[in-house]
Amino acid sequence: MPKQKSHKGLLKRIRITGKKKVAFHKANAGHLRSGKGGKKLMSLRRKSIAKTGDMRRLQKMLNIRLTPGDRPAAPAKAEKAAAASA
Repeated sequence: MPKQKSHKGLLKRIRITGKKKVAFHKANAGHLRSGKGGKKLMSLRRKSIAKTGDMRRLQKMLNIRLTPGDRPAAPAKAEKAAAASA
């Protein structure tokens, strides 16, 4: 059985971080910027992290296990437990 191929169009638009999160640029930042406010334009310049709702679709397209951006990291949980017991 041949290997599954990852979606090349998606790979050109995203970046997979070291912790297996998906970083991407939001839409509406290309042109017609004069009607948008400064706060909106600044937020469009930053990269976003994909949320839990998109993970199933992204994992199927990329054939990779990914971490949602809105899930807390595991070390924070361990630090809370250590602080509670101390």
